Amino acid sequence: MKDFLLDLVRHTQSLGIIDAVKITGTDTVTSFSAVAEDRSVVVQGKFHQPMADFIGTFGIPNLNKLNVLLNIQEYKEDANISVTRQKRNDVDVPVGIHFENKAGDFKNDYRFMSTEIINEKVKDVKFLGANWHVEFKPTVNSIQRFKFQSQANNEETTFIAKVDGDNLVFYFGDHSTHAGNFVFESGVTGKLSKGWSWPVTQVLSILGLSGDISMKFSDDGAAQIVIDSGIAEYTYILPAHRK
Repeated sequence: MKDFLLDLVRHTQSLGIIDAVKITGTDTVTSFSAVAEDRSVVVQGKFHQPMADFIGTFGIPNLNKLNVLLNIQEYKEDANISVTRQKRNDVDVPVGIHFENKAGDFKNDYRFMSTEIINEKVKDVKFLGANWHVEFKPTVNSIQRFKFQSQANNEETTFIAKVDGDNLVFYFGDHSTHAGNFVFESGVTGKLSKGWSWPVTQVLSILGLSGDISMKFSDDGAAQIVIDSGIAEYTYILPAHRK
């Protein structure tokens, strides 16, 4: 279970904009969802294998605290990390995680959010899909070039994605002041012409996560980044806005 939790924290809390995750588990699938505080990113996904300990609907709050607990050296080897459960309205539900080191002399208890609270905090976002006009798998080199361009234009909080010929080009700034652009992906099919803008920090943070990455852009104003970590598949949905 520790590996599942570490993977979930790495792909949510590390973005710096998500502090709670909603878990919805059955005996066949364990799915999760989260929304950034500023609603710039919606995360949806599921583990490749269901987690028997996570059957029910509950919240994992204060991800910073959970991250600290999971990385404490006392719990690195042979620790007892288990989900605690209670009866609520005659239903057995997960209520927290108990941490105990091998010697049994270093303990912590982490508390989950109830169904009612997490449903209010992480409201379901209905994403009805989109017409994806450009789809590809970004390369390590492209992501590095994106970092370089964001550093060169660090005053810019957003970038614009357009297709020029068969190149997907990212534009920073405008030519009334400083500006820059570069080819992020070549050989693409489809068109992006409406000049939607996307948040630099959020996109770079997601692209910096570990796993197999694919990207999609819609000229209707949505972007999607999917990361398969090997443990779970994470779908990050980013609504666009006009520059």
